Amino acid sequence: MDIELLRYLETYLTAQRKERFKEILSERTRHFTVVTEDVYQLHNTSAVMRTCDVFGIQDLHVVEERVSKRIDKEIAMGAQKWVSLNRYNSIKDCIKSLRDSGYQIVATTPHNNSTLLHEFDFTKKSAFFFGKENDGLSDTVMENADGYLKIPMYGFTESLNISVSAAIILQSVVSHIKLSNIPWQLSEGEKLEIEMQWAKNTIKASDEIIERYYLENNSK
Repeated sequence: MDIELLRYLETYLTAQRKERFKEILSERTRHFTVVTEDVYQLHNTSAVMRTCDVFGIQDLHVVEERVSKRIDKEIAMGAQKWVSLNRYNSIKDCIKSLRDSGYQIVATTPHNNSTLLHEFDFTKKSAFFFGKENDGLSDTVMENADGYLKIPMYGFTESLNISVSAAIILQSVVSHIKLSNIPWQLSEGEKLEIEMQWAKNTIKASDEIIERYYLENNSK
């Protein structure tokens, strides 16, 4: 992390924007993360990204073994600037990466002997997996999951749109960790790295500004 570069970029930001960055970063978490697996409908993944931003989830993992789509900027409504997007071509690679980062793999499904949302152990670092609109999660996820989670439903319908499911689950678990004593916040190093990326995403022609910064400093 080049702190001097970050401070330089901050000169292009208003005081209000810099304060807003710090305010939002203080509420961000990597205690939970979200994974979408081969979601066909573009607007669903985009809406999940927006949901992650709303509830302070910093990372969204998108697995595209069968489909590959850009994030719909209109539906994400700017969330693509603030949420860190991680893309995978293999569900196995995604699961391994998250496990290596200390996450338990949680398959969201209305079936099986799933844990009800209000009974979920929110103290564990968890990656919530959401599957395809019609088929749900793959056998690979179901067989490798450390746990299964479902939202209580009381009507004829057995499933919800994935962005709605993500919103319900995240609202619940995030509310619980905010009232707990577990260390859910980002580290200072993580905050600085994300602030750098946000500054780059926010400042017009940031690549040219950074190039000029290095040219000026290397010539001294």
